[in-house]
Amino acid sequence: MKNILVIGSSNIDLIAQVERFPQPGETIGNAIYSKMFGGKGANQAVAAVRAGGEVTFVTSVGDDGYASELKEHFKSNGINIKYLRQADNCPTGVALILVDAAGENIIAVAPGANAKLTANLVEETLIESTDIILMQMEIPYQTVREIALLAKKYNTKVMLNPAPARVLDEELMDCVDYLVVNESEANLISGLDIERDGLEVVARKMLEMGSKMIIITLGKDGSYIYSDELRKGVKSYTVTAVDSTAAGDTFCGVLAVGISGGNEITEAVRFASAAAAISVTKLGAQDSIPLAEDIESFIEKNHRVVS
Repeated sequence: MKNILVIGSSNIDLIAQVERFPQPGETIGNAIYSKMFGGKGANQAVAAVRAGGEVTFVTSVGDDGYASELKEHFKSNGINIKYLRQADNCPTGVALILVDAAGENIIAVAPGANAKLTANLVEETLIESTDIILMQMEIPYQTVREIALLAKKYNTKVMLNPAPARVLDEELMDCVDYLVVNESEANLISGLDIERDGLEVVARKMLEMGSKMIIITLGKDGSYIYSDELRKGVKSYTVTAVDSTAAGDTFCGVLAVGISGGNEITEAVRFASAAAAISVTKLGAQDSIPLAEDIESFIEKNHRVVS
């Protein structure tokens, strides 16, 4: 089974490609503009379905034209949006993104309807019947917390990607089976510093806070898996980055598919790492997310030994 419930945000991404980021008060006038589909929840849902998952997506959109565009987009990707909610008198979420020549990005998000996604809008039967729930932090913290507590009640696995980064309480952490964080998120949650204290010390602190498994993404340095039974690094793939906007979301969505499909965690992380590597070679969030066959082909061509 690869039955995945994604609960999270949907946005329209308004992107400006620039040679460099402007300084405060400076205007850069030669940007290239594009409009794309985004939102961390939506990105992860698209990544999961393209990697072969059966995906139900619970999200909240506004009562504007963007909402209709998003609904059609999700349907065309094969995502179940039966439980999509539409907020009255509220705009759909929008992300304003600058991408520089090196593929780095700066993002400002106006959450709009995403802030209206409360736990009571998520039916308990969905939580009970799914293999794994995937959540992020572009929806209210209390929503994530309440869903995680319900998941624990039904013994449903929870993968949490706490982005944008924030401190997590121990009751929530105790409900998380897979905590997927980058370096800055790991530092904030643990209260430590990877560069100063070391990767293993930071991972162990987050494990002691309650999560069953910690997966820290390290960009070009790969990923690190830490649990009571396993401490292992997984190497990254070397590619030329164009836009890193959806790399983390692609990793999470594809990882959820690997885990729900019963893959050994190291192999699931390796598959997710390959998907993330492909995503940074293309502009945009969901437009950059690969299909399962593309990931498999990429791994064959770029074989790496797991350390």
